[in-house]
Amino acid sequence: MPGAEDVIYDFRGLKCPLPVLRTRKRMKSLPPGTLITVETTDPLAAIDIPHFCNEDGHGLESTEPMPGGHRFVIRKNARL
Repeated sequence: MPGAEDVIYDFRGLKCPLPVLRTRKRMKSLPPGTLITVETTDPLAAIDIPHFCNEDGHGLESTEPMPGGHRFVIRKNARL
């Protein structure tokens, strides 16, 4: 699917486990296949977000560092 991500969540400043909890909660209302970007400054997100994607069956499309944190692009699993 070309183009920019469908949804961007700015969770900078939130500490573990809030970035994952808020990502999970907000993804519930999104249609399958939605591409989202999560931005966070929590250092544990580099472990937590990939684990969340693996456990819930979402696709972790990319991970990249950004000033003071990380940016994750996630595709919501079609079966959820």
